[in-house]
Amino acid sequence: MRRELIKFALFAAVVLTVPAVVKGGYLLNVLVFVGINTMLAVALNLLLGFAGQISLGQAAFYGLGAYLSGILTATHGWNPWLALFAAAAAVGLLAFAIGFPILKLKGHYLAMATLGFGIIVYIVFNEYVDVTGGPSGFPGIPGLQIGDLRFDSDLKSYYLIWTTALLIMLLAVNLTRSRIGRALRAIHDSEVAARVLGVNARLLKVQVFACSAVISCIAGSLYAHTVTFISPSTFGFHFSVELLTMVIIGGLGSIYGSCLGAALLTLLPEFLRTFQDYDIVVYGLLLIVMTMFMPGGLVQGAATVWRLALRLLPAKGRGDA
Repeated sequence: MRRELIKFALFAAVVLTVPAVVKGGYLLNVLVFVGINTMLAVALNLLLGFAGQISLGQAAFYGLGAYLSGILTATHGWNPWLALFAAAAAVGLLAFAIGFPILKLKGHYLAMATLGFGIIVYIVFNEYVDVTGGPSGFPGIPGLQIGDLRFDSDLKSYYLIWTTALLIMLLAVNLTRSRIGRALRAIHDSEVAARVLGVNARLLKVQVFACSAVISCIAGSLYAHTVTFISPSTFGFHFSVELLTMVIIGGLGSIYGSCLGAALLTLLPEFLRTFQDYDIVVYGLLLIVMTMFMPGGLVQGAATVWRLALRLLPAKGRGDA
C-alpha cells in the first residue's frame, strides 16, 4: 500500500504542476474537462472494471447532478455547495433504489436496462421545459466560491476540478485495495463462486452502483457550476458510450487507466480538428488500432512495452560487446 501511495503522490504532483507548463489558454480549459471526464471514467470503472457490471446510463447520473444542482441554485437560490451535496444524496438514494431490480439482470439485459433509464432521464430533461429549460438549455447557474475565493477562471477551475478528481481517485484506489475491492473482483470473475465464499454479491453490486452514481453526480454538479449553462444534448446516450470507450481504452480495472482514457478521448478530438472533415475517420482508425494492439488498455500496453524495452536493452548491450 505504501508503494501505491508513493505512486499516487507522484501522479498528483505531476497533475498539479501542469498549469505551470501550460500557463492558461484554451488547452488549460480543455484540461478542466479532462478532470471532469476522469471522475466519470473512474466511477464507471469501479462498476464495470472491478464489479463486472456494464452500465450505459452513466450520462443520466451525470446529467441529474448537473440539473439538480443548477435548478436548486439558479431557481431556488440554494448555496451551490449545499446544492451539490443535496444532489449527490438524492442521486445516491435513487441509484440504490433502482439498483436492486436492475442489477438482478446480467450481460446485455443489464446494459439495455441502464440504457432505458438513461433514455428516460434524457427525455425528462428535454420535455420538462418549465423546470429544465428543455432543448434550449438551462442558463444562469452560479459559479462556485469559498469565502471570497471565486472559481471564475480556468486556472482556479483546474485546481478545483483536479483536486476533486484526485480525491476521488485516491478513494477508488483505497477501495479497490481493500477487502471490498477483493470481493468486487471475486464477483467480476464468478458471482457464484463469490457467493459460495460468503460475499453478499447482490448488496455489494447495488452499493458500488450507487457509489458510481454519486461520483458521476458530483462530476455533473461541478460541470454545471463551471460552465454555468447546461443542455440535454450533453447528457445523451452518445456520451455514455464515450465514457465506456474511455474506460476500455484506458484499461478495465485500472484507476490510472481511467485518467489516461479520459485524457486521450478528450484531447484527441481537439488535435484532430486540423483534419477537418476527416477527423472522425482518423479518430475511428486510432481507436481500432489501439483496441487491436492494446486490448488490455493503455496502462497494460505501456507496461508491456516497458518490459520489452528492459529485455531488449541488455541484449543490445551484449551484442555490442
